[in-house]
Amino acid sequence: MLEQGMGLENSSAEFLGAFAYNLGISNSLSAELNGAMYAVELAHHFGWKNLWLETDSMLVVNAFKSSKTIPWHLKNRWDNCLLLISSMNFFVSHIYREGNTCADKFANLGLSILTLNWWCNVPPHISDDFVRNKLGLPFYRFG
Repeated sequence: MLEQGMGLENSSAEFLGAFAYNLGISNSLSAELNGAMYAVELAHHFGWKNLWLETDSMLVVNAFKSSKTIPWHLKNRWDNCLLLISSMNFFVSHIYREGNTCADKFANLGLSILTLNWWCNVPPHISDDFVRNKLGLPFYRFG
């Protein structure tokens, strides 16, 4: 079972929203691509013209450079997302999981839920990590 989750912030690190959902049985590439596509679709829905997607998946970063790795069952949706970002100021970059613990916690939350969840405000279980991220404080992972 794989999950997906992501927090959305503006350029001032203000919380815009977040989502998490359970994908059921899938593979990690499909999970990461689904999250990236949903983020692009949300940006388009909200009319955002600037989108910087930070992901801990180099596969997703590389997929935006070349669509050769996209599984056939996601190809149509992927092509639609590429069309959406063609009218945006779009940038994708890699960030280690430790660099965005909020997104990691939203993704882990996806394991315990049955449907897509959307938050308009920072949920209490993420608030400490969100403040640390906003202040640019480091995160450490042990073990």
